[in-house]
Amino acid sequence: MTHQEMDRTAELLLSLAGSHSIMVVEHDMEFVRSIASTVTVLHQGHVLAEGNMKDVQDNPKVREVYLGQ
Repeated sequence: MTHQEMDRTAELLLSLAGSHSIMVVEHDMEFVRSIASTVTVLHQGHVLAEGNMKDVQDNPKVREVYLGQ
Protein backbone atom coordinates (compact mmCIF):
# COMPACT_ATOMS: atom_id res chain seq x y z
CA MET A 1 0.00 0.00 0.00
CA THR A 2 1.05 3.57 -0.48
CA HIS A 3 1.54 5.78 2.60
CA GLN A 4 -1.79 7.46 1.87
CA GLU A 5 -3.55 4.11 1.68
CA MET A 6 -1.93 3.00 4.93
CA ASP A 7 -2.98 6.21 6.66
CA ARG A 8 -6.55 5.87 5.40
CA THR A 9 -6.70 2.20 6.42
CA ALA A 10 -5.41 3.08 9.90
CA GLU A 11 -8.06 5.81 10.22
CA LEU A 12 -10.79 3.39 9.17
CA LEU A 13 -9.65 0.65 11.57
CA LEU A 14 -9.35 3.09 14.47
CA SER A 15 -12.83 4.46 13.77
CA LEU A 16 -14.28 0.94 13.98
CA ALA A 17 -12.30 -0.15 17.05
CA GLY A 18 -14.66 1.32 19.63
CA SER A 19 -17.60 -0.79 18.57
CA HIS A 20 -16.02 -3.76 16.79
CA SER A 21 -13.35 -6.35 17.41
CA ILE A 22 -10.78 -6.21 14.65
CA MET A 23 -7.97 -8.60 13.84
CA VAL A 24 -5.21 -7.42 11.53
CA VAL A 25 -2.44 -9.72 10.31
CA GLU A 26 0.49 -7.50 9.38
CA HIS A 27 4.28 -7.53 9.41
CA ASP A 28 4.81 -3.77 9.15
CA MET A 29 5.43 -2.94 12.80
CA GLU A 30 5.08 0.82 12.31
CA PHE A 31 1.59 0.28 10.92
CA VAL A 32 0.74 -2.14 13.73
CA ARG A 33 2.03 0.37 16.29
CA SER A 34 -0.25 3.03 14.83
CA ILE A 35 -3.43 0.98 15.25
CA ALA A 36 -2.99 -1.74 17.87
CA SER A 37 -3.80 -1.71 21.55
CA THR A 38 -2.97 -5.40 21.93
CA VAL A 39 -0.43 -7.32 19.86
CA THR A 40 -0.24 -11.10 19.55
CA VAL A 41 2.89 -12.70 18.12
CA LEU A 42 2.53 -16.16 16.62
CA HIS A 43 5.35 -18.62 16.02
CA GLN A 44 4.80 -21.95 14.32
CA GLY A 45 1.04 -21.74 14.86
CA HIS A 46 1.20 -20.94 18.58
CA VAL A 47 0.99 -17.74 20.61
CA LEU A 48 4.51 -16.70 21.51
CA ALA A 49 3.64 -13.43 23.25
CA GLU A 50 0.73 -11.07 23.76
CA GLY A 51 0.35 -7.62 25.24
CA ASN A 52 1.02 -4.01 24.39
CA MET A 53 3.58 -3.24 21.69
CA LYS A 54 6.39 -2.31 24.08
CA ASP A 55 6.02 -5.44 26.19
CA VAL A 56 5.92 -7.67 23.12
CA GLN A 57 8.95 -5.98 21.55
CA ASP A 58 10.87 -6.33 24.82
CA ASN A 59 9.90 -9.99 25.27
CA PRO A 60 13.07 -12.14 25.21
CA LYS A 61 11.32 -15.01 23.37
CA VAL A 62 10.11 -12.67 20.62
CA ARG A 63 13.55 -11.12 20.27
CA GLU A 64 15.18 -14.53 20.04
CA VAL A 65 12.76 -15.96 17.46
CA TYR A 66 12.40 -12.91 15.23
CA LEU A 67 15.64 -11.01 15.72
CA GLY A 68 18.05 -13.83 16.51
CA GLN A 69 19.04 -12.22 19.79
